[in-house]
Amino acid sequence: MKSVNLTLASDVLDALVPLIADLAHELSAERRYQRLLDALRRLLPCDAIALLHLEGEVLVPLAVQGLSADTLGRRFAVAAHPRLQAILEAPHAIRFPADCGLPDPYDGLVDGLSETLEIHDCMGCMLRVDQTTWGVLTLDALEVGRFSQADLRILDTFASLAAATVAATARFNTLTCCIADEHRKAEVYRLAAHPARPLLVGRSPAFLQLTTEISLVAPSDLTVLITGETGVGKELVARQLHTQSLRANKVLVSVNCAALPDHLIESELFGHVRGAFSGAVDGRLGKFEMAHGGTLFLDEIGELPLSAQAKLLRVLQDGQLQRVGSDREHHADNRLIAATNRDLAEEVRAGRFRADLYHRLSVFPLRVPPLRDRGHDLLLLAGAFIEENRRRMGLRGLRLSPDAQSALLAHSWPGNVRELEYLIARAALKAKGRHHAARHQPNIVTLETVDLAITPTATAGELLANEEQPPKPRDSIDLRTEVDAFQKRLIETALSTQSGNLAAAARALGLDRANLARLAKRLGITVTAPRP
Repeated sequence: MKSVNLTLASDVLDALVPLIADLAHELSAERRYQRLLDALRRLLPCDAIALLHLEGEVLVPLAVQGLSADTLGRRFAVAAHPRLQAILEAPHAIRFPADCGLPDPYDGLVDGLSETLEIHDCMGCMLRVDQTTWGVLTLDALEVGRFSQADLRILDTFASLAAATVAATARFNTLTCCIADEHRKAEVYRLAAHPARPLLVGRSPAFLQLTTEISLVAPSDLTVLITGETGVGKELVARQLHTQSLRANKVLVSVNCAALPDHLIESELFGHVRGAFSGAVDGRLGKFEMAHGGTLFLDEIGELPLSAQAKLLRVLQDGQLQRVGSDREHHADNRLIAATNRDLAEEVRAGRFRADLYHRLSVFPLRVPPLRDRGHDLLLLAGAFIEENRRRMGLRGLRLSPDAQSALLAHSWPGNVRELEYLIARAALKAKGRHHAARHQPNIVTLETVDLAITPTATAGELLANEEQPPKPRDSIDLRTEVDAFQKRLIETALSTQSGNLAAAARALGLDRANLARLAKRLGITVTAPRP
C-alpha cells in the first residue's frame, strides 16, 4: 500500500510541476486552462474532459477536450442537468456508474464519433475558490468501468491544484484591469444570473477585436454608432455596451426607429401633453425622458425622416427637449447608442441623412462583423442555439452531425446570426418530427444536413429553399455561377413584377430590403426607383 501511495504521489507531482512553472509565465486564461486539462488527462486517461465555470445558475464551458466544437457555445442550466447539480453539491469527487439513471449532459457530444453513442462512465468534482463554489471539472469515458475508487482520490487531490490555477488566473487578470473594468465584470456577473438571451459568443479575431472595442468605450459616456449588416447582433452589442457601462444599474430603453409612424415620431421620442393632437387624451413621457440616467438605444437610426433628424440633433446638442404641445423645456441625461444597417456616409452624400447628425452620432463607430467573417464562431453560436432549443423542446440531447457542421461552415449566411438562429430552430423541429414519424425516439436527436435545408456555397439560401426539383448536374458545372444566374433571374422577375420597387420585391422574395440591395449590386442588377 505504501508503494502504491508513493507511485500515486510521484504521478501527481509530475503533473503538477509544469503547472506550477506556468504560474511564473504570462499565459492567456484559455491556454492556462488547456494545460490544466492536459495534466489531468495524463493522470486520468479519458475520452472527454471539461472545465466549467458557474455563473449564476448556469455552467459555462471555459475549456474542453474530446468534445465537439459547439460545446464551448453551450450554457448548461444546473437545474436541467442533475449530474452537474450532484457534482456541485458533493463535498468530494463523485463517480456515476454505467447504470446510473441520471442523463449525462455530454451524451452525443464526444468528438469524432459519427454514430450516436452515449457516455458510459463519468466522474467529476466541484472547485472552490476563496470559499466560494467556482465551477466543476468533469471526466467522461466511453468504456464501462474506466474509472475506479483510486481515480476519485487522484481527482480530489488534483482539484486543489485546479482551484489554485483558477485563482492564479483570476489574480493575473485583476492586475491587468482598471477599476472601471472591474466594475464592468461585476455587473456582467450580476446580470448573468437572469440572462434574457445568451451574451455575445465567439473567439475569432474579428469578434475579439469587437469585444476589445466594446470594453474600451463602454465605461465612457461617448455616443456610439453600431453598424453592420442585418442580423449580425447589433442590439446584443448595444446591450453589452450598457451592461459594461457606469449606467448599468439604470434603465436601457430601446426604440426601433423604422417602426415609428412619421406623425408619431416626435411624440414617441420627446413625449406630449394632453390635447397636443387628436387622440392625445393623456400626457406621456417620451423615450428620452424614460431613459433618464440610463441608456437610450435608437435602432435603425437611418430610417428616420429628415424632419425628425433635425429635432433629434437639437436634443443631442444641448440635452434639452420639449414635449409636443408644450413650451416648457425638460432635461434628459442619458447615454445614446444608435445602430443602422445602412451606410450613413453614403446616405449623407445622397442627401437622405443630415451630415451634422451623422458626425454627432459617430463619435465612436463600432462595426459588427458579418457571420461569414467570423470563421468557426459559427459552431459556437450554433451550440448556444442548439442548447436553447433542446431545453425548449424538452429533449435529453440535441447535437449536430459532422456533415451538418460542414454544411453550416460552407454556407455564406446572408442573414447572419439571425438566419442561423432561425435555421437551428427549424432544423430542431424537423429532426424531432422525423424521429417521431419513424416511431423511433432516441435519447439524443441529431440534426442532419437534410434538416438544415441549406445549400453549401450559396449566397442566398432562402432563394433556393423552394426549389423542389434541382436540375440534373452536367459533366462539368460551376455551382457558384449557376446559383448566381438562378438568383439573378428570380430578382429580375420580382423587380419587373413589382414595377422596380425594391422594398416590394424584397417582401415578395422573403428577404430583407438591405440584403436584397447588396445581392442585386453583386449580381450586376441595376435597381432604379419607380417614377411617381
